[in-house]
Amino acid sequence: MNETLCRCQFNLSSEKPERIVLCVPKLWEGTIDAHREAVRTATLDATASLVAERGLTSVTMSDIAKLAGIGRATLYKYFADVEAILSAWHERQINRHLVELAAIRDCAGDASQRLEAVLKAYARIAQRRHGGEMASFLHQTNHVAHAQGQLLGLVRDLLSEGARNGDLRNDVSPNELASYCLHALSAAGNLSSDAALARLVKVTLSGVRRTE
Repeated sequence: MNETLCRCQFNLSSEKPERIVLCVPKLWEGTIDAHREAVRTATLDATASLVAERGLTSVTMSDIAKLAGIGRATLYKYFADVEAILSAWHERQINRHLVELAAIRDCAGDASQRLEAVLKAYARIAQRRHGGEMASFLHQTNHVAHAQGQLLGLVRDLLSEGARNGDLRNDVSPNELASYCLHALSAAGNLSSDAALARLVKVTLSGVRRTE
Protein backbone atom coordinates (compact mmCIF):
# COMPACT_ATOMS: atom_id res chain seq x y z
CA MET A 1 0.00 0.00 0.00
CA ASN A 2 2.98 2.34 -0.38
CA GLU A 3 1.47 4.01 -3.42
CA THR A 4 -1.85 5.15 -2.03
CA LEU A 5 -1.48 8.21 0.14
CA CYS A 6 1.79 9.77 -0.97
CA ARG A 7 0.52 11.60 -4.04
CA CYS A 8 2.42 14.82 -3.46
CA GLN A 9 2.26 17.05 -6.48
CA PHE A 10 5.43 17.90 -8.36
CA ASN A 11 5.22 19.39 -11.82
CA LEU A 12 7.90 17.40 -13.64
CA SER A 13 6.71 18.07 -17.19
CA SER A 14 8.93 19.48 -19.90
CA GLU A 15 7.45 22.93 -19.45
CA LYS A 16 9.25 25.19 -17.00
CA PRO A 17 7.07 25.42 -13.87
CA GLU A 18 6.02 28.71 -12.44
CA ARG A 19 8.33 29.72 -9.60
CA ILE A 20 6.69 29.56 -6.20
CA VAL A 21 6.75 32.85 -4.29
CA LEU A 22 8.31 32.07 -0.95
CA CYS A 23 8.00 33.78 2.40
CA VAL A 24 11.63 34.36 3.39
CA PRO A 25 12.08 34.23 7.17
CA LYS A 26 13.23 37.36 8.96
CA LEU A 27 16.26 37.19 11.24
CA TRP A 28 13.95 36.68 14.21
CA GLU A 29 10.23 35.94 14.29
CA GLY A 30 9.29 36.91 17.82
CA THR A 31 10.42 33.69 19.53
CA ILE A 32 13.10 31.12 18.83
CA ASP A 33 10.49 28.44 18.11
CA ALA A 34 8.63 30.68 15.68
CA HIS A 35 11.87 31.56 13.94
CA ARG A 36 12.85 27.91 13.61
CA GLU A 37 9.46 27.08 12.16
CA ALA A 38 9.75 29.96 9.68
CA VAL A 39 13.17 28.74 8.56
CA ARG A 40 11.91 25.18 8.25
CA THR A 41 8.85 26.22 6.22
CA ALA A 42 10.90 28.39 3.87
CA THR A 43 13.38 25.54 3.40
CA LEU A 44 10.72 22.95 2.57
CA ASP A 45 8.93 25.28 0.16
CA ALA A 46 12.18 26.29 -1.55
CA THR A 47 13.22 22.67 -2.01
CA ALA A 48 9.86 21.68 -3.48
CA SER A 49 10.04 24.58 -5.93
CA LEU A 50 13.59 23.76 -7.05
CA VAL A 51 12.95 20.03 -7.46
CA ALA A 52 9.85 20.75 -9.54
CA GLU A 53 11.88 23.06 -11.75
CA ARG A 54 15.17 21.14 -12.08
CA GLY A 55 14.69 17.57 -10.94
CA LEU A 56 15.91 15.79 -7.83
CA THR A 57 19.55 15.30 -8.81
CA SER A 58 20.11 18.90 -9.92
CA VAL A 59 19.34 20.62 -6.63
CA THR A 60 22.07 21.48 -4.11
CA MET A 61 22.00 22.71 -0.54
CA SER A 62 23.47 26.02 -1.75
CA ASP A 63 20.55 26.43 -4.17
CA ILE A 64 18.06 25.78 -1.39
CA ALA A 65 19.71 28.18 1.05
CA LYS A 66 19.78 30.94 -1.54
CA LEU A 67 16.11 30.59 -2.50
CA ALA A 68 15.00 30.24 1.13
CA GLY A 69 16.93 33.38 2.08
CA ILE A 70 19.11 31.76 4.73
CA GLY A 71 22.82 31.00 5.06
CA ARG A 72 24.11 27.60 4.06
CA ALA A 73 25.54 27.04 7.54
CA THR A 74 22.10 27.71 9.00
CA LEU A 75 20.53 25.23 6.60
CA TYR A 76 22.92 22.49 7.69
CA LYS A 77 21.85 23.05 11.29
CA TYR A 78 18.37 21.92 10.28
CA PHE A 79 18.99 19.28 7.60
CA ALA A 80 21.92 17.04 6.66
CA ASP A 81 21.22 16.93 2.94
CA VAL A 82 18.63 17.47 0.19
CA GLU A 83 17.12 14.02 0.75
CA ALA A 84 16.44 14.84 4.40
CA ILE A 85 14.63 18.02 3.37
CA LEU A 86 12.50 16.18 0.82
CA SER A 87 11.59 13.56 3.39
CA ALA A 88 10.44 16.30 5.78
CA TRP A 89 8.49 18.02 3.00
CA HIS A 90 6.81 14.76 2.07
CA GLU A 91 5.85 14.08 5.67
CA ARG A 92 4.31 17.56 5.91
CA GLN A 93 2.25 16.95 2.75
CA ILE A 94 1.00 13.59 3.99
CA ASN A 95 0.01 15.03 7.36
CA ARG A 96 -1.94 17.78 5.61
CA HIS A 97 -3.80 15.18 3.58
CA LEU A 98 -4.65 13.21 6.72
CA VAL A 99 -5.96 16.32 8.48
CA GLU A 100 -8.10 17.13 5.43
CA LEU A 101 -9.56 13.61 5.29
CA ALA A 102 -10.19 13.50 9.05
CA ALA A 103 -12.08 16.80 8.86
CA ILE A 104 -14.30 15.38 6.11
CA ARG A 105 -14.90 12.23 8.17
CA ASP A 106 -16.09 14.36 11.09
CA CYS A 107 -18.64 16.32 9.06
CA ALA A 108 -22.38 15.85 9.49
CA GLY A 109 -24.14 12.95 7.80
CA ASP A 110 -24.43 9.20 8.15
CA ALA A 111 -21.45 6.88 7.78
CA SER A 112 -22.23 6.06 4.16
CA GLN A 113 -22.35 9.72 3.17
CA ARG A 114 -19.15 10.55 5.02
CA LEU A 115 -17.37 7.53 3.54
CA GLU A 116 -18.31 8.68 0.05
CA ALA A 117 -17.01 12.18 0.79
CA VAL A 118 -13.73 10.81 2.20
CA LEU A 119 -13.18 8.50 -0.78
CA LYS A 120 -13.88 11.32 -3.24
CA ALA A 121 -11.33 13.54 -1.50
CA TYR A 122 -8.80 10.73 -1.35
CA ALA A 123 -9.26 9.99 -5.04
CA ARG A 124 -8.48 13.63 -5.86
CA ILE A 125 -5.30 13.36 -3.79
CA ALA A 126 -4.35 10.12 -5.53
CA GLN A 127 -4.91 11.73 -8.92
CA ARG A 128 -2.16 14.28 -8.23
CA ARG A 129 0.58 11.73 -8.18
CA HIS A 130 4.32 12.21 -8.60
CA GLY A 131 6.47 9.83 -10.55
CA GLY A 132 9.96 8.91 -11.70
CA GLU A 133 12.93 9.50 -9.42
CA MET A 134 10.81 11.47 -6.96
CA ALA A 135 8.38 8.60 -6.40
CA SER A 136 11.20 6.08 -6.12
CA PHE A 137 12.83 8.10 -3.33
CA LEU A 138 9.75 9.24 -1.40
CA HIS A 139 8.14 5.81 -1.24
CA GLN A 140 11.12 4.59 0.79
CA THR A 141 10.53 7.02 3.65
CA ASN A 142 9.39 5.59 6.99
CA HIS A 143 6.47 7.96 7.58
CA VAL A 144 4.58 6.57 4.58
CA ALA A 145 3.78 3.26 6.28
CA HIS A 146 2.62 5.04 9.45
CA ALA A 147 0.36 7.34 7.47
CA GLN A 148 -1.08 4.41 5.55
CA GLY A 149 -2.04 2.82 8.84
CA GLN A 150 -3.84 5.98 9.92
CA LEU A 151 -5.66 6.23 6.61
CA LEU A 152 -6.69 2.59 6.72
CA GLY A 153 -8.08 3.08 10.22
CA LEU A 154 -10.01 6.18 9.18
CA VAL A 155 -11.78 4.36 6.32
CA ARG A 156 -12.23 1.17 8.37
CA ASP A 157 -14.03 3.04 11.16
CA LEU A 158 -16.53 4.52 8.71
CA LEU A 159 -17.12 1.09 7.17
CA SER A 160 -17.70 -0.41 10.63
CA GLU A 161 -20.18 2.31 11.53
CA GLY A 162 -22.00 1.90 8.24
CA ALA A 163 -22.21 -1.86 8.68
CA ARG A 164 -23.74 -1.43 12.15
CA ASN A 165 -26.30 0.97 10.73
CA GLY A 166 -27.22 -1.44 7.95
CA ASP A 167 -26.09 0.82 5.09
CA LEU A 168 -22.82 -0.94 4.25
CA ARG A 169 -22.06 -4.62 3.87
CA ASN A 170 -21.21 -6.69 6.92
CA ASP A 171 -20.25 -9.99 5.26
CA VAL A 172 -16.63 -8.88 4.79
CA SER A 173 -14.42 -7.46 7.54
CA PRO A 174 -14.12 -3.64 7.57
CA ASN A 175 -10.34 -3.97 7.42
CA GLU A 176 -10.50 -5.93 4.16
CA LEU A 177 -13.02 -3.50 2.70
CA ALA A 178 -10.85 -0.53 3.67
CA SER A 179 -7.86 -2.11 1.91
CA TYR A 180 -10.05 -2.75 -1.13
CA CYS A 181 -11.15 0.90 -1.26
CA LEU A 182 -7.64 2.32 -1.01
CA HIS A 183 -6.16 -0.09 -3.55
CA ALA A 184 -9.03 0.56 -5.97
CA LEU A 185 -8.67 4.32 -5.72
CA SER A 186 -4.91 4.19 -6.30
CA ALA A 187 -5.92 3.83 -9.96
CA ALA A 188 -6.94 7.52 -9.84
CA GLY A 189 -3.33 8.40 -10.60
CA ASN A 190 -3.91 7.18 -14.15
CA LEU A 191 -7.05 9.27 -14.73
CA SER A 192 -7.09 12.72 -16.27
CA SER A 193 -10.74 13.80 -16.09
CA ASP A 194 -13.15 14.53 -13.26
CA ALA A 195 -15.77 12.33 -14.94
CA ALA A 196 -13.45 9.32 -14.92
CA LEU A 197 -12.58 10.02 -11.30
CA ALA A 198 -16.26 10.13 -10.34
CA ARG A 199 -16.87 6.80 -12.10
CA LEU A 200 -13.98 5.19 -10.24
CA VAL A 201 -15.34 6.34 -6.87
CA LYS A 202 -18.84 5.12 -7.79
CA VAL A 203 -17.59 1.67 -8.76
CA THR A 204 -15.49 1.47 -5.60
CA LEU A 205 -18.44 2.40 -3.40
CA SER A 206 -20.65 -0.18 -5.11
CA GLY A 207 -18.36 -2.86 -3.71
CA VAL A 208 -19.00 -1.86 -0.10
CA ARG A 209 -22.69 -0.98 -0.15
CA ARG A 210 -25.22 -3.47 1.23
CA THR A 211 -27.27 -4.99 -1.58
CA GLU A 212 -29.96 -6.82 0.42
